[in-house]
Amino acid sequence: MVQLPPWLPAPAQVAIPVAVALSLALVRRLDAPAGEWGRRLRSRFLLGVPWGTLVSVVGVLAVYLFVQGGASNWRNPVTLPFSSWSYLYPTGWLLAPFSHTGPGHLVGNLTTTLAVAPLAEYFFGHFPSKRGENPFFSRTSNPWVRAFVVFPAGVALVGLATSIFAWGPIIGFSGVAFAFVGFALVRYPLMTVVAVTGQEAIRTTYRALRDPTVVGSASRRFGDPWWFGIAVQGHVLGLLLGILLGVAVLYRRRERVGALRLWTGGVLLGMSMTLWALWWYRGESTYVLYRGWGVVFVVALAVVTTVAATADRRPLFGDVSRQQVGLLALLLPLAVMVGVAVPVNLTTVGDASIPGDGPAIEVRGYDVTYAEGVQNQKVSAIDVSMFGETTDVTTSGVIVVNDDREIWAQSASKGRLAFAGRTSVRVGGVGWAEDVQVKRRGWSAANGRTAYQVWLRGPDDDEWTHAFASGPAIAGATLANRSLRIEPANGTFYLQLMNDNSSHRIAQMPAHNETVRLGPVRIERQQRTLFAAVNGTRVQIATREKYR
Repeated sequence: MVQLPPWLPAPAQVAIPVAVALSLALVRRLDAPAGEWGRRLRSRFLLGVPWGTLVSVVGVLAVYLFVQGGASNWRNPVTLPFSSWSYLYPTGWLLAPFSHTGPGHLVGNLTTTLAVAPLAEYFFGHFPSKRGENPFFSRTSNPWVRAFVVFPAGVALVGLATSIFAWGPIIGFSGVAFAFVGFALVRYPLMTVVAVTGQEAIRTTYRALRDPTVVGSASRRFGDPWWFGIAVQGHVLGLLLGILLGVAVLYRRRERVGALRLWTGGVLLGMSMTLWALWWYRGESTYVLYRGWGVVFVVALAVVTTVAATADRRPLFGDVSRQQVGLLALLLPLAVMVGVAVPVNLTTVGDASIPGDGPAIEVRGYDVTYAEGVQNQKVSAIDVSMFGETTDVTTSGVIVVNDDREIWAQSASKGRLAFAGRTSVRVGGVGWAEDVQVKRRGWSAANGRTAYQVWLRGPDDDEWTHAFASGPAIAGATLANRSLRIEPANGTFYLQLMNDNSSHRIAQMPAHNETVRLGPVRIERQQRTLFAAVNGTRVQIATREKYR
């Protein structure tokens, strides 16, 4: 088999753009006599190009590459300082709507933007809607200004609104992407459904260009439920803002869309874009998904959108018009979201103490530690209990605290660390980043629990710092009427031979292929397995914890 030089693209990577270009040329040729494509695009876009969309995409990409450090570390950018933790931390709420947690998050939002934003920009238009008006007469109607200034500025303002009025910390451009969807929906409901469907085609093409051939195999993976972490509140906020702006343009231009088409488009988009995924915390690693109420919510949202967008100026009762009632129906949920967001985002972690009893690694204002069963100080900032759920949430795992930036975050859960054995926490700010390493080691007793310990190491440290030790693990087998307990402490694992819950013998865990004796019991370690032998009987009592 001939091996291509690494700098040459694979045949499939060349074939993809060629196939797309040829197919588009063929389709254009079939439509060529009418020339409808070019006329329609040039009637709404400057030179037929959605410049505002392209400028917005380049701006978001620039934040990822140069502010978050994605240019030097594409798969692991700095994220903690670029979330909207509090109104008292301006860097967070200014940059959060344009930052991303990783390449998958970035690509997902940008492909949605490329699919839907041109349709929203087409509705907005680079040229004035009134016939006979000179577009270059004023700055606001100048197509160059509208394409390169007004539309991108509107995108930036909507992004800031999704950051300022979302409930709790958010990060990502998805709120703005949903605003594009809402804005386009009220004018082109079914075309918006098609555009949202087209995002998967764009995403698949991008992935095929990067990795034209993928080999996979079955493997075990640690993962939270797929809905955990979806910022539904930010998505809904962005959608409502986009709908409100779109309805305002409809009212100004006195345009109207069919109610059935709009309601259908709203329901289909809400379902396909998982706006029904309403979830909350229930315990440290358990979450509840209200799928049934989520479907009701999507239908209600479609109704509100339809009522607001299709209302005319005829009086409904007295001096109140249908449009006023429609706007009120749209503004009410927005007002509720803002009313909840303001007190939530005014909360601070203040001089929050470092959770847990162990030490922390300090890196330029960040404190990184490991703790279990501690209160999540951001989720629990406002104590609310309703419908059987509460904001009094505890958490376990790697915790990052930064009082100056109002940051209190679980960077890696206890379960994820138990699965992987190691992780790194990237902290930083504009222009800098440092990694704190975390590792876990443990022994799983036969028919029992796991005893484990956690260590931390800062970017300038040569040695690991012991941060946490779990409770002991007792082997299920009884040896000479005694039980064997594995006790983690101070970075070392000890073996205790117990009788009536009192310690009779104690020794350190033997090294590889070595033996220790506890009274009548001989403990043998063979690589990752621990055996106990007494009176000619030999049983397995523990194994070294395995990680993936």
